[in-house]
Amino acid sequence: MRKMKAWRRLFYVAVFEAALIGMLIGKGSGHDYWDALSKAIIFFEGQRSGVLPQDQRMSWRQNSGLSDGWNYNTDLTGGYYDAGDNVKFGFPMAFTTTMLAWSVLEFGDLMPPNELRNALVAVRWATDYLLKTLSQPNRIFVQVGDPNSDHDCWERPEDMDTARTTYAIDAPNAASDVAGETAAALAASSMAFRSSDPGYSETLLRNAITAFEFADNYRGAYSDNENLKYNACPYYCDFNGYQDELLWGAAWLRRATQDDNFLNYIESNGKTLGAEDTINEFGWDNKHAGLNVLLSKEVIEGNMYSLESYKSSAESFICTMIPESPSSNMEYTPGGLVYRSGGSNLQHATSIAFLELVYANYLTHTSQVITCGNVYVSAQTLRQHAKRQVDYILGDNPMGLSYMVGYSNYYPQRIHHRASSLPSIKDHPHFIACKEGSIYYNSTNPNPNLLVGAIVGGPDQNDDYVDDRFDFRESEPTTYINAPFVGVLAYFAANPSFS
Repeated sequence: MRKMKAWRRLFYVAVFEAALIGMLIGKGSGHDYWDALSKAIIFFEGQRSGVLPQDQRMSWRQNSGLSDGWNYNTDLTGGYYDAGDNVKFGFPMAFTTTMLAWSVLEFGDLMPPNELRNALVAVRWATDYLLKTLSQPNRIFVQVGDPNSDHDCWERPEDMDTARTTYAIDAPNAASDVAGETAAALAASSMAFRSSDPGYSETLLRNAITAFEFADNYRGAYSDNENLKYNACPYYCDFNGYQDELLWGAAWLRRATQDDNFLNYIESNGKTLGAEDTINEFGWDNKHAGLNVLLSKEVIEGNMYSLESYKSSAESFICTMIPESPSSNMEYTPGGLVYRSGGSNLQHATSIAFLELVYANYLTHTSQVITCGNVYVSAQTLRQHAKRQVDYILGDNPMGLSYMVGYSNYYPQRIHHRASSLPSIKDHPHFIACKEGSIYYNSTNPNPNLLVGAIVGGPDQNDDYVDDRFDFRESEPTTYINAPFVGVLAYFAANPSFS
């Protein structure tokens, strides 16, 4: 067996001591969900691209990507870097935006006014950028930055000297997935801003319809385009197909507009677009479970029985999540964490917890339960299941480790994140070139900049986590892990005694 590095041994000892002390003083009996919520939102400031505002709280970050869009002579500054690299991938960014907006719609009224404001600021940083991606007729910008050259470097976003190539899809070439998700993001966000900024809300909704029309008129996956294929794949290739994004975009437009044309679209296209597929997953590439939960609201609360099949699919999905259910097929770690192979596993835990809480709200409004064979699943059951995932992430796990950076005293120190792991431009104002950052990547020292609120990919199937910058599958944070967690934390912060 390969010898364990000294720093790893020290890490395990520290974690063991933390867990032991925690048991002795009763740690794990409760969490400060308000603190976690605040940190989950501020994380997005660390992912910002473009010109940073004066009230930027993640002060070790500075302006970056200021020439984005240059090769199309257009302004594509702003938006978010999706993870620990310096590329702006439109597909996961749009999904992140949808989930942030959905968090606000479902749970924003539970947030303190200042955190609701911060959440809306996080949404707007994304939607301002997404509007730019639709700024030219019959074209959607889907990515900024050459990921192959970017991933060959380890440098700060402020120092980027890799190609900031802009990738666009022009009609009649297809981008149904990105355009459909962009439509969903803008439609959901239009509702989030409806009361506070009606003019902006209307702009978002108008552009959501434009994005959906592009998605529906020119059907196909964006990553099938020859000029993009090897720059979207294998990073954010559309593995699942574009059909779910068409239904997802239509569903959000239906909710935002209450227009029966979108309801008719969902009813008439559902079968051909795979609505009856039983795919038990929800994330940046696969929207089926989220689509089913979203449309269930109209059935449960509005008696829209033409959508009954979506409610049935949503409840079938939920039954597979519940360990006591006879149809349960979700894998869990020994410590109780939802687990799917492939890396960035906590994206599944946060998104599933979100869907459970949303569905629990729907059930509560009508006093309904879900029947899983001979097991009855109530709103309380769903909330308990979601809470176990939340508490695991925040530290109630075999490692005794919070997987949110900056929350509690024990959390990952060596996350796979360029800006966090390199000295900030304030502390080291001199340019750090592409390969010059390698010494920081290879260092065993903790990251010098705290990316507060970042949730890493998480432990393996045995609940083991090694605090190693090399292992991006476990140590890299992403925006789409955090986005649904914002809503989840808002619920538990407002209901601290729930058990």
